[in-house]
Amino acid sequence: MGERMSSEEEPMASSPTSFRATNKKKEKKKCELIGYEALPEWLKDNEFIHGYYRCEWPMKETILSVFSVHNETLNVWSHLMGFLLFLCLTVLTAAVIPRDGSGSSDRFDDASSVRSYWGDLMAVANVTGALRHEAACSLLLTPAAAELCGDEEKIPTSCPTNASSSLPHSQAMIQEASGGPQRAAAADVVFITADPNPITRWPLFAYLGGAMACLLTSSVCHLFLCHSERAAYLTLRLDYAGIAALIVTSFYPVVYYSFLCHPALRTLYIISITLLGAAAAAASLAPAFQAPALRPLRAALFASMGASGLVPVAHKLVLYGRRREEAVVTAGYEALMGALYGLGAVVYAARVPERWFPGRFDLVGHSHQLFHLFVVAGAYAHYRGGVEYLRWRDADKC
Repeated sequence: MGERMSSEEEPMASSPTSFRATNKKKEKKKCELIGYEALPEWLKDNEFIHGYYRCEWPMKETILSVFSVHNETLNVWSHLMGFLLFLCLTVLTAAVIPRDGSGSSDRFDDASSVRSYWGDLMAVANVTGALRHEAACSLLLTPAAAELCGDEEKIPTSCPTNASSSLPHSQAMIQEASGGPQRAAAADVVFITADPNPITRWPLFAYLGGAMACLLTSSVCHLFLCHSERAAYLTLRLDYAGIAALIVTSFYPVVYYSFLCHPALRTLYIISITLLGAAAAAASLAPAFQAPALRPLRAALFASMGASGLVPVAHKLVLYGRRREEAVVTAGYEALMGALYGLGAVVYAARVPERWFPGRFDLVGHSHQLFHLFVVAGAYAHYRGGVEYLRWRDADKC
């Protein structure tokens, strides 16, 4: 009797250990990379990518997979790095481009052209080594004023130590670089104070916010997509909402600054694109929207939203194209952005190059990774255009 009890107790005593071992084996098996054919239907999206899939990984392992190699690694990091890039641009823009008259007190104009470079971020980014210290002090020169200094003159690279001087620092720098007050006066360099009410910056910062939202939600989606069917549903809708936010906010700098002097047109364009973006985001909530067969439809929907930007850009050129160089420059940036976005949408919908060589681009170089790179490049081109708008409208309001 006792022997039978002891023999029965042994399996019972060892059962917790064997249970934990079985769980570890299942967990290890669950966190392995699998092939396309082994995926559940809700995770199948691109049959030309054959392997390196994560499927129903636990949340902890899903989060840590950001540091492992699989077919979504570059999708996650390409837009995560893009998000960090635009976060830095936002901080730099807020620091260098003042939003009120307190950020900089001096600027220079010449007699023939009233053009302010105050608040020009690109001028700061491309400033010469001799003017780096002065750029940090928000000293920006017009081309005409810079020419007065002559190639043979050396521009000082440090702030003057005479704090008792009655001249503002930037005016003293011009006079010193030009050979003194008499030469500066002869050259007709006129000192004026900065406009205490520069143009509003909210459209550019709204765009930067939309770009960061799009890039971050995309990274989150690609990271958590594999966790569960519910996670896939939620993160994909978040991703589509981020795309809509990027497209809508891309219009704000174009429309606001182009039609600054036409408030009715400005309001009409802003309301129209906002409603269109909201409709696209609402349509993306439908479960059928994610079906692989609707990939061309998804690409066409967002591409058509972006293509609608041709209307205000063409309208801007009709109004200003022959009179304002800035209108042409900004239109060039917008054309570059549109070309990059359009090319990315074509690559995304066509699924090349993996369509041509199935299984060879599972880890690096497949269409979605290329699409991400085009998006980041296009977004940056549009940011450069936004800075040009500030340069234009700070110098020339209505």
